[in-house]
Amino acid sequence: METVTEPAALRGLDLLSSAVVLVDAQLVVRYLNPAAENLFAVSGRALHGRPLSALLGQPPGLTSALENAIRDNWSYTGQSIAVTRADASPLNLDCTVSPVDSGGLRLILEFRLIDQWLKADREERVLEQQQASRELVRNLAHEIKNPLGGIRGAAQLLEHELANPQLREYTQVIIAEADRLQSLMHRLLDSHRMMQPAVLNVHEILERVRLLVNAEFSRLRVVRDYDVSLPPITGDREQLIQALLNIARNAAQAMGGEGEIVLRTRAARQVTLAKRRYRLALELQVIDSGPGIPEAIRDKVFYPLVSGREGGSGLGLSLAQSFIHQHHGSITVDSRPGRTCFSVLLPVKG
Repeated sequence: METVTEPAALRGLDLLSSAVVLVDAQLVVRYLNPAAENLFAVSGRALHGRPLSALLGQPPGLTSALENAIRDNWSYTGQSIAVTRADASPLNLDCTVSPVDSGGLRLILEFRLIDQWLKADREERVLEQQQASRELVRNLAHEIKNPLGGIRGAAQLLEHELANPQLREYTQVIIAEADRLQSLMHRLLDSHRMMQPAVLNVHEILERVRLLVNAEFSRLRVVRDYDVSLPPITGDREQLIQALLNIARNAAQAMGGEGEIVLRTRAARQVTLAKRRYRLALELQVIDSGPGIPEAIRDKVFYPLVSGREGGSGLGLSLAQSFIHQHHGSITVDSRPGRTCFSVLLPVKG
């Protein structure tokens, strides 16, 4: 497949998350980036040199709009363009057309799935809300730490002054609860520590998680479904262990320590993470056979202090999400009774 190499402005199109098609003055396809190949389910090599209609068909008004854009050298934006892919599945696209005059190229067409755009916009707003919530909780944790230490210290001093052992029991309760809250504050603030990146084998991390979960929940069955051909990644070992352990432990607790958890790894190609396109990413899945996440909290499961389990702190999944985002990855959940799947995507750089 020929690639665009002449103008510097056109380099790097293969890293874009949006689908880009380049055509000449006769509306003949000269280039498709990988996102366009994925979107239209075609090979750029097979489409090179063929008319644009072979890719898009004849959407009403689009061809004349493109001819006008070439003739008058102007931009064009089309919305809700109906296209049928090579596999016969329909697409509903927005299209932005920009004129260019370099190396025989005349138009740059950028396509985006309307549903995909709405999903990306919704996910971005949710992440902003979660980040704001996390910052609020973090600030509260800072404010609570100092007076909490004062309460604990005062309780210790009071304990030394009390002669009655029964009264000392009350100071012990104060000290124990202060320690518990201090531990909670440390967990809230731990997600902001600096990363210590190194080259990692993701299966070594998952094996560590498996051993820890099995040690804590002896009646739980943990199944491994690994793609051992996956390349190494660069990341913080302790953060990734903690993130995946939090997910697995949360699943085990939801099942009462019984049932099955599957740890699965796969390759994911042409993935967009943190608004950057990666040719390859690792997909790690933690799948459990539990009751599922209650519908009332399903959209808030990554928010701090939100828990579907009585007595839960609601920090495990929030911290997991923080650690995954620090690795420029993503974490999503799909849940129904009998099957809950947490999917983590981590980029492979290079």
